[in-house]
Amino acid sequence: MITLYVASSNPGKLRDFGAAAAAEHDLTILPLPNLEAIPPPAEDKATFEGNARAKAIYYSSLQLGDIVLADDSGLEVDALGGEPGVRSTRYATDAGFLKDQFTSTDQLNNLYLLSRLSDVPPNRRGARYRCVLAAARDGACLLTAEGTAEGKILSVPRGDGGFGYDPLFWLPELGKTMAEIDLTTKHHLSHRGRALRALLLGMRCC
Repeated sequence: MITLYVASSNPGKLRDFGAAAAAEHDLTILPLPNLEAIPPPAEDKATFEGNARAKAIYYSSLQLGDIVLADDSGLEVDALGGEPGVRSTRYATDAGFLKDQFTSTDQLNNLYLLSRLSDVPPNRRGARYRCVLAAARDGACLLTAEGTAEGKILSVPRGDGGFGYDPLFWLPELGKTMAEIDLTTKHHLSHRGRALRALLLGMRCC
């Protein structure tokens, strides 16, 4: 049985990892204990892998003896040169794009993304979700794995599931957005699910 402690308090990510655990017979995924009391490390690397490795190393040095999993993930839009990339979570605020106090961070990011794509036609809105997962133990990175999901960005959000850019991320093979699919389907198709399966394969081969 493999036990992984996830260094994330993001409820959407924890739901995704929970769905992953349900799909694997020899896997237990638990939130890192007392994560809310641990000062977070800076996420200032230029790549998803750099941030994922730094977080996994940092948190595993505080949870000795256990394997700690950390991820960095985000959206890459071709027409924007790969933006928002590693800045996906803070895309709108980094740009000074502010709305009223009742707008959530996810909504704000989606609104800013739509404003950046306002003159881009549908056939040029290709995008992908990218996730890099890093597993570390006792302050040393064991391995990393990557997963992607290809799609396109809609002009109007659809669906009320998921989080982040999911309501705008269209999956052509399903005819649905990432916010319109169930967690089991999302685990099989999503960047995070694919990265986790690749990571587990690497761990089992070691």
